[in-house]
Amino acid sequence: MTERRQRVPDVFDEAHRRCRAGESVALATVVATWHSAPQPPGATMLVAADGTVTGSVSGGCVEADLYERARRVLATGAPELIRYGISDDDAYAVGLTCGGVLDVFVERVDPGALPGLDAVAAARRAAQPAAVVTCVAADAGGAPNDADNSPNNADNSPADAGNSPGTQPTDPARRLGRRLVLTGGQRPIGSLGDDRLDDAASADALGLLAAGHSGMLRYGYSGQRRGSGVSLFVTAYATPPRMIVFGAIDFAGAVARIGAFLGYRVTVCDARPVFTTVRRFPEADEVVVQWPHRYLRTEVDAGRVDERTVVCVLTHDPRFDVPLLGLALRHPLAYVGAMGSRRTHDDRLKLLGEAGLTEAQLARLASPIGLDLGGRTPEETAVSVAAQIVAARWGGTGRPLAALDGPIHRPG
Repeated sequence: MTERRQRVPDVFDEAHRRCRAGESVALATVVATWHSAPQPPGATMLVAADGTVTGSVSGGCVEADLYERARRVLATGAPELIRYGISDDDAYAVGLTCGGVLDVFVERVDPGALPGLDAVAAARRAAQPAAVVTCVAADAGGAPNDADNSPNNADNSPADAGNSPGTQPTDPARRLGRRLVLTGGQRPIGSLGDDRLDDAASADALGLLAAGHSGMLRYGYSGQRRGSGVSLFVTAYATPPRMIVFGAIDFAGAVARIGAFLGYRVTVCDARPVFTTVRRFPEADEVVVQWPHRYLRTEVDAGRVDERTVVCVLTHDPRFDVPLLGLALRHPLAYVGAMGSRRTHDDRLKLLGEAGLTEAQLARLASPIGLDLGGRTPEETAVSVAAQIVAARWGGTGRPLAALDGPIHRPG
């Protein structure tokens, strides 16, 4: 038995909803970062005509200035590429006091974009990946790599629907804001202004999408990979990584809650139907009544787990966790953690070794689960588990930042 919940709408959902209602919105997207930037490429902020703001691109450093620029783009339709950084004069005015630099592309999204938005929305509902490729800079003289070449003036018109594929626009700025929408197995929607550019960008964007990354691509006007006249940003709408929590106990509720907060698609699984209910785990996307190892085997065989998947085993019962961990540790998952005392851990390792797991496979087991934060409650324990998962994902040390040198925000 499986029960599901609906996720809270995000920036894309809000843009799609408003466009379907006939509204235009301004969408600001981080397209490049340097040094200690607070948000990665792909972070977005939406500004609606009624002044409503959804999302964030910097955690508060530049949002006030960006809001005013987005209102201007919403009024004029002319996209802008804006660079935010620091200098001795403006570090505390409009800039990033953390020392980073980021480029933000601001565009107006009109109801006319609905075919592409509908396709992305359908892919997301079906848990299928999708990508939107947007032209964020075009420079007839060469690569638009610095702020002086960014399209920050009202003379730059939005994407010109009159330019047919295979032709170069008279004004390179007319490429700005053009979009190509890619979803699995479907024909691309839209065009970047040239058939060869569309083909090159599609191939490379699908590569980024397979890796789950958003990022910048640069080409010549006709798709030459050694060219640099056109800068395209790929927004990857990859399926969210999964967190599977085994064991319907109080700690599982807290872990599911923080997993959802971190952006995981969370499943709680237990063989006991009286404990395994949506009412007990409202933050989980799925609540499954099934023997844990049988459920994981089904998901592995169906290809629904991958190298981003996180597994948290909170059962601490050999009947459940030994066959489950034996299966999990034999697959290249991002993280496998198991709750239990040190004695339980030692007994578990012995049984897993007898089941044929190698030393290398056993070394991947995070047990006892979590980092040493001194926590006691389910919520505090969930924070320690989440901290260990984040550290494993990004190669963090788990040490206090005050004891370390170097940038706080590491590049992804």
